[in-house]
Amino acid sequence: MDFLDYSKTALVLIDIQKESDFGIKGVEAAISNSEKLVVACREKGIPIIYTRQINRADKIGLSYGEPLSNKGTPIYYSTNSDKYEVVDVIAPKDDDIIIDKYRWSAFYETSLDLILRSLGVKHVIIGGFVTDGCLMTSVFDGYFRDYQINLVKDICATSNEGAHMSSILIMANWVYGIHIYNTDQLVNKFNDQPYIAWESPGPDSLKFTPENMREVFKKLG
Repeated sequence: MDFLDYSKTALVLIDIQKESDFGIKGVEAAISNSEKLVVACREKGIPIIYTRQINRADKIGLSYGEPLSNKGTPIYYSTNSDKYEVVDVIAPKDDDIIIDKYRWSAFYETSLDLILRSLGVKHVIIGGFVTDGCLMTSVFDGYFRDYQINLVKDICATSNEGAHMSSILIMANWVYGIHIYNTDQLVNKFNDQPYIAWESPGPDSLKFTPENMREVFKKLG
């Protein structure tokens, strides 16, 4: 059953930050789709929550093994530049919520779960960067907290096609009740127009190998 109670739904955008130009493939298309989705969610009255990966320039709170520059500062998402800010085209508005995080999952030692529960959220629309890192760990942590997950796969991207496809297939196989959309199809759903979504029929339903992964991935629409 494909359902989405908009009064109990939030959009969570994972780390769509200015740092995202470090080699993510398809980043421009993903940001363009994110822009469309943000506009549609605002029109639908769906709250928008942005997460930002933060690495303090003074190295306090860094992850174990975080890559450092020759100057000893974090290479990625460092607070000594504006790279940790959300990209301009979808920049948060005053009433949007920003969750700063210091580890990959947006739920790990942040207020995201508290904020979602305070909003009465049951359904999470989610996407962002990178598919096989912060996005996937956040999806699993959201699922572990009993949120129904709606993954928008064309606002996700990572450093290579194989990692992108395999991580989405893993989420499709093991996040029970997940629905997977492309942006245009989800916007059609918002507007009561015909749309296509992939809904999990059960665990481990998309068997894939290195040889057939691209063909299996196409089943997601």
